Amino acid sequence: MSAVKRAALDALYAGTDDPWNFRTSKYERQKYDATIATLPASRLRHVLEVGCGNGELARRLAARCDDYTGVDAVDVALEAARRAVPHGNFVQSYLPCDLPEGDYDLLVLSEILYFLDAPGLSSLAVQIDSRWPAATVLCVTWLGPSGNPLEGDEALHLFGAATSRRTRCVRMEATYRIDLFASLTQKEPPCK
Repeated sequence: MSAVKRAALDALYAGTDDPWNFRTSKYERQKYDATIATLPASRLRHVLEVGCGNGELARRLAARCDDYTGVDAVDVALEAARRAVPHGNFVQSYLPCDLPEGDYDLLVLSEILYFLDAPGLSSLAVQIDSRWPAATVLCVTWLGPSGNPLEGDEALHLFGAATSRRTRCVRMEATYRIDLFASLTQKEPPCK
């Protein structure tokens, strides 16, 4: 159900905890700023970030919430994320999996969907809908070639088709898009 093998993820981090240059890339900084600008509230209670990587987005999210939980499959990434957000809670897990317990009001899926296949995306959407119906889901999707069986737009479409949530694209750039999926208790995705 994951389109990318765990060994491939580990190989990406061989010799570095920043294989995509998250710390130094102007593009990544701008995308993180745009992501934070689209948060559904100025302050959140508990955020779950699936695929937290080395914690660069986590640092920004943690500054805007009371509790932060990050999930990633790679040890090296999680070690870096723990340094970036010492007060955060981090869980090692390989998707698809049961996500950590918590009373989340926001789930962040940033450039992670295209690492899954169609059944994995469906499983993730159903789990989020059933376990956190009141939460908002924020998806950041890379629009360039992923090198994976699914490209970003296709993975986002499959996730969107599997969830019962209404969605709204809140930012469209040439290389990425940001979408908000409303809680199942709201009619529309939240606006800032």
